[in-house]
Amino acid sequence: QVQLVESGGGLVQTGGSLRLSCVASGRSFKNFALAWFRQAPGKEREFVAASNGEGRTENSGTTSYTDSVKGRFTIFRNAAGNTVDLQMNNLKPEDTAVYYCATGAGVATLLAGLGVWGQGTQVTVTS
Repeated sequence: QVQLVESGGGLVQTGGSLRLSCVASGRSFKNFALAWFRQAPGKEREFVAASNGEGRTENSGTTSYTDSVKGRFTIFRNAAGNTVDLQMNNLKPEDTAVYYCATGAGVATLLAGLGVWGQGTQVTVTS
């Protein structure tokens, strides 16, 4: 059974940093994307960052970010391909949300709400 477990959320002041971690288990994830999404209160879930799986597509092994976090967030994936961290620097109040780890064939799959999702971890940024 595929399972994702997130950790590392918490409370931080504006300008601070947090590192989220997601451990995936239940199969090999090397050919699958591991990604982070977030959902703020009253808003729809949005894509944050992804580490694309190895494979034959043009996006194989690459990373991608939503524009609002570029230059502040970095996604790291371990060599085994089953752990993905999200280093978040220069945090802003608008980054406050529940952050979810997800895995699927690709980001498009996850944007469609498919794939496997973790339970989420709360990140709160105070001004």
